[in-house]
Amino acid sequence: MSWREDVSINKLRLGPTGLVQNVVPEVVTAAKVLTVADNGKTLILSAAAGVAVTLPAPKAGLKFKFVIGLAFATSNWVVGTNAAAAIIQGNVLVAGAHVAGSNEKQINFVATAESLGDWAEVESDGTSWFVSGSAVTSGAITLTAP
Repeated sequence: MSWREDVSINKLRLGPTGLVQNVVPEVVTAAKVLTVADNGKTLILSAAAGVAVTLPAPKAGLKFKFVIGLAFATSNWVVGTNAAAAIIQGNVLVAGAHVAGSNEKQINFVATAESLGDWAEVESDGTSWFVSGSAVTSGAITLTAP
């Protein structure tokens, strides 16, 4: 059998050599609770009003990426931990400035400040979630412990 083009199987994209290239992105339009089975996903946040995405408990190797795919004007998209623990660490680059987070509970994509393509990625060591990301407009991503 020869591979002539990319093939998608069960949300995995295989290249012409048969090797996994990436996981097919998932468009999110409503609140979502992530599980270990979602590991590696890129989630395209695409609703006119932001909602909450809940991370699973930290486990070494878990990784998720969130990308703004639709402008939203009424409420923030919030990516938060699944418990009371403030375990988000790291920083994001927002309008050329580093926004640091230490012991935070959530990542906020702020309504009316977002730009298509703004993103944040989290990866776990089993204890914490480490965040990195980028946004064009000042105030578009915040890290908070409300």
